[in-house]
Amino acid sequence: MKADDGTPLPVRRLGDLRLPAQGLGCLSMTSFYARADPAEARATVRRAIDRGVTLLDTADVQGLGEGERLLGEAVAGRRDRVLISTKVGLERDQEGEFLGVRGDRGYIRQRCHASLRRLGVDHLDFYVKHWAAPGERIEEAFGALAELVTEGKVRHLCLSEVSAATIRRAHAVHPVTAVQSEWSLWSRGIEAEVVPVCRELGIGIIASCPLGRGFLTGSIGSAADLGPAQDFRHGLPRFGHANLARNQAVLAALRHLAASRDLTVAQLALAWLHQQGDDVVPIPGTARRDHLEENLAAALVELTPDERQAVAAAVPPEAVHGDRYPPFLMRLVDN
Repeated sequence: MKADDGTPLPVRRLGDLRLPAQGLGCLSMTSFYARADPAEARATVRRAIDRGVTLLDTADVQGLGEGERLLGEAVAGRRDRVLISTKVGLERDQEGEFLGVRGDRGYIRQRCHASLRRLGVDHLDFYVKHWAAPGERIEEAFGALAELVTEGKVRHLCLSEVSAATIRRAHAVHPVTAVQSEWSLWSRGIEAEVVPVCRELGIGIIASCPLGRGFLTGSIGSAADLGPAQDFRHGLPRFGHANLARNQAVLAALRHLAASRDLTVAQLALAWLHQQGDDVVPIPGTARRDHLEENLAAALVELTPDERQAVAAAVPPEAVHGDRYPPFLMRLVDN
């Protein structure tokens, strides 16, 4: 299915905000995957804005700040048309080595000011606390974030990859606008507790990695398809040789269902997620305009209840082999 340039994107809600149903994840533009063409990445952001996308998501650790700089360049002259989301909490050294998760007040304030400078803006629309360390006092982090709201540097506060209990504790300090967590056909862990507590509290859901870090595009048949060694998916258990081979089985049924609707596998996976509620905004990531158009077309797809059930049944949780992250990172999510 091709994108229809003349059809506006449906509207969804995150807390009290109303915004287009699909955002744009910018991770692949500067880091973690194969090297993207910066000019094409900037053109992709601008094309997204022209197509009505407003939510643009990055993080201070993406490219060690390069992700924020690129996004700032891309939105120059269009700032009033977008909602910029960036994150704080994951610490890396200058070589890119992961140091851990932080939420102390001084760190959050310093990183916020650095993000504003790199983006070239005077405020962040969404500021997202990136994960929570085991035992972390989320109250300190959210108290510091609330100060930034009072000072006008931040408009809305969000959380990423945390437990339902942490969401409740943070929301008691300052309203949480949205929770950004991985949600896709092969990552459904938030459905048990996180989604219900978000809906109880009126918190929106930003679905990150809605295409399973590329797996649900149907284009990754082996590790060779991941590209260069620096692609971080080489270190993720689901993309390990044995697990990846077993995970291919889920794609066969999806391909059949997608073909019956003249959709790509990626569009079918996104369409299923789009119809999980009017408080869900997926942010598929890409640094290419052709992939952007393919993804946006999925926001216009209507699946019948029977089709939604068939899609979900094609990828039962027990059919997905391997954790999302290696053990040392798995200990740092969903706390």
